[in-house]
Amino acid sequence: MQSKAEQSFQILKERIMDGTYGPGHRLVINQLVREYGISSVPWRESLRRLEAEGWVEIVPNVGALVRTFDTDAWQQGLSLLARVGGYATALSAPHLTKDDLAAARLLNRRMGEALAAFDPAQFGRLNREFHELLASRAGDDRLVTMVRNEWARLEVIRKSAFWYAPGRAEASLAEHDELIAIIEAAADPETIETAARQHELRTVDAVTRYEAGLPHGPNGYGHR
Repeated sequence: MQSKAEQSFQILKERIMDGTYGPGHRLVINQLVREYGISSVPWRESLRRLEAEGWVEIVPNVGALVRTFDTDAWQQGLSLLARVGGYATALSAPHLTKDDLAAARLLNRRMGEALAAFDPAQFGRLNREFHELLASRAGDDRLVTMVRNEWARLEVIRKSAFWYAPGRAEASLAEHDELIAIIEAAADPETIETAARQHELRTVDAVTRYEAGLPHGPNGYGHR
């Protein structure tokens, strides 16, 4: 059975991720106590934990606010994910089964369909599933959890802003196929880690270069 602290943490994290508590939303402990019937101590513990994980900012004389994410936060998050995700994928690769790789190929095909249908939300969800699958057999629960948490954070950031770099999505699909192929070929861990890392860093680079060319400079296209 979940402790009250774990219960309250999951409630807050889920509400942040589904947009119920959007960026800048003030999380008031007394209100949470009344709404969910859980005493104040677990909420305080949960807010400290959410702050440590980067979901919440505790501001003196204001309280706990859901973090407002911007393009810089997205770039930093994806750069971090490139490193931890690349390492996790390299560790996972020898343990991925034929069924795992077939599932990864199917996810990539579905991403192509989402792209053709102009459905960026579905494309993003499938992309997350693809990379979480390839990292899922790393044999290190803490590392796999870190990868999943970072993808979850990026998903929230995507709801706060929209990034578009022409041609990057199509290139990403081709790189996914290449990554599956080198895993199937039992490439050495360093090759796999480098391929997975560079795949994400190319997205960061593409978005950065696209932003720099916008009329108002970085962040010129604003939020949606």
